[in-house]
Amino acid sequence: MNNKSAIDILVLDDEPFMLKLLGRMLAGLGYTRVSCHESGPAALAAYDALDDAPNVILLDINMPGMDGVEFVRHLAQRHYPGGLILVSGEDDRMLQATEKLARAYHLFVLGSLHKPPTPAGLSVLLDKRIPSAAEKPPATNKTYDAEAVRAAIVRGELVNYYQPKVVVATGDVIGMETLVRWQHPEDGLVFPDRFIPVAEAHGLVGDLTRAVLKGALVQAKAWQEAGQALSVAVNVSMDDLAALEFADFVAAETAAVGMPPQSVVLEVTESRLMQSLATSLDVLARLRLKRFRLSIDDFGTGHSSLAQLRDLPFDELKIDRSFTRGAWQDERLRAIFEASLSLANQLGMEVVAEGVEDADDWAFLRQTGCHLGQGYFIARPMPAAALPGWLEDWRRRMNRAPQN
Repeated sequence: MNNKSAIDILVLDDEPFMLKLLGRMLAGLGYTRVSCHESGPAALAAYDALDDAPNVILLDINMPGMDGVEFVRHLAQRHYPGGLILVSGEDDRMLQATEKLARAYHLFVLGSLHKPPTPAGLSVLLDKRIPSAAEKPPATNKTYDAEAVRAAIVRGELVNYYQPKVVVATGDVIGMETLVRWQHPEDGLVFPDRFIPVAEAHGLVGDLTRAVLKGALVQAKAWQEAGQALSVAVNVSMDDLAALEFADFVAAETAAVGMPPQSVVLEVTESRLMQSLATSLDVLARLRLKRFRLSIDDFGTGHSSLAQLRDLPFDELKIDRSFTRGAWQDERLRAIFEASLSLANQLGMEVVAEGVEDADDWAFLRQTGCHLGQGYFIARPMPAAALPGWLEDWRRRMNRAPQN
């Protein structure tokens, strides 16, 4: 689909002048298969008449009759598979709210542009229309039941991928976050959103976490023996922390492998409310006493909050990617990011910024004095065997980077 003349684009805007302007811009960029519509119902009728959905839809938000928000809902009901670009005169907050809504509906949002758009801005977003095939999860809606997930754990089909954490000031690699995948014998590599919710719903998270932790500890020991002293982070859920024996399990497995507890980071993620504060505090306090490092993951989202910082003995705070990505150009995101960083500094906590996706995000972290960074600009999650090659490439990139 690199041939622009083969890309189908649908444009929806109630202003005839804007439709003509966008049509000329798209033609100038080499996109010739463009259909323009002045109302939501007309655009939906054209959409439904097509054999294949448009590759890209350009959408205004504020329209009479069916507005852009309602149109987004109709696209979600049709499971629209293409890319969505918002082109609107609305303010940043409205654009961001609509983007968030579209993503909540599992639509692929390329981004948004203020009116009047520029050809350069439009071109940048259109170039993003196809996600990297190497990273995009397989296009399947297949679901897995609890028995299949339980069998995968027992048969050892879960595999660990690793994403580096690096020191922002120097680029030094100091640790790896462990991210589980399922190497399915028939379906190939299955991403965690396909099986972790099943594990959570059927009481399998404890077994899953234990399998992931064991593999991560063995790998960390192998790195250590190869001369790479890397910490390893493993995600644990509130279900894990509801089991009083969990602290002893972690300590025993770490000792058996021969890794120092200080090199193991347990990232607490919450998809549900804490059911037993007393038990969780018991487990986390004992882990901290045993010198394991504790991290609050996705800070600022879900149930991760100031109350968690008050009540639980965390060493590290991970700022969620939604507050990092693009914060260099968004005043609201910058304010949230810098407030989180300042709070962590005052509490003596280390900060990891997730979602570092490009050079601008990286430069922003360096300007703010953030401690650690993690994201696609640095590295995508990788099998352990890919680490040596990535390390060489990362060092070359850091050597070429301009120094402040």
